[in-house]
Amino acid sequence: MAVPLLVLPVLLHRQGFVDSAIFLVLIVFAGAVAGLALLVSLAALGRLWFSGDRGWGPALAGLVLALACLAPFAFYGNLALTYPAVTDMATAPRGELPLIFEPDTAAMPPPLVLSPQEQEDIFPNAMTRGYPLDVVQLFALVERLVAANGWEVRRRTEPLNSLSEGRINARIATLPGWREEAVLAVRPTAQGGRVDMRSASIGAPLDFGGNGNRISDFMVALDSEVTAFLRDNPTINAPAPAEEAVPEVETGSGA
Repeated sequence: MAVPLLVLPVLLHRQGFVDSAIFLVLIVFAGAVAGLALLVSLAALGRLWFSGDRGWGPALAGLVLALACLAPFAFYGNLALTYPAVTDMATAPRGELPLIFEPDTAAMPPPLVLSPQEQEDIFPNAMTRGYPLDVVQLFALVERLVAANGWEVRRRTEPLNSLSEGRINARIATLPGWREEAVLAVRPTAQGGRVDMRSASIGAPLDFGGNGNRISDFMVALDSEVTAFLRDNPTINAPAPAEEAVPEVETGSGA
């Protein structure tokens, strides 16, 4: 009984047939049933050990299924103990990286956030990046990484020139079906361009380290993409050669 109680809410949540509040109630109930199944199977095995009766197969099967159903709870419990209780992380002020205004984001509870120092200590790679590339080149690399991650792009603003800004809003569905939104902004700087990122959980009570790791992984991958791009295009930032002046031909006056 614990198996369908665990699997069906996840499938329904991922497909959007139940909202996050109902999913949380269902999944807690499934965990309680799995815990009860574990206790019953252990009691049955203890009785069989002393009585010598038949029934070892069903009792062991119940133990295995109960442990399998409780494994995700143990996994996410370990993540909850490993990472701080946050639901929103950003490399820049959140007002500069707005989420898409939709019913689910409008109903979000106040976000749980870290201080800048705490974020730097726990996720040292989740920081703003600056590169010697203009925003058009940088936006193309960012967009390619978003596509490689399989994120659903919900809004895209492409920079028109090297002095304008670009932005991408993308949605991500986690394994249990929680929705999270990633916002990426590419802005011009005096040295080239900079990339900021925000990742926020929509409806989830905790992010289990997902938002911080998502920003860190994306920025590290972007570092590698920019490094490879500069290696393959060593003259991309070289100044254009100055045009040689054409000497003027003096014309003498005829006698």
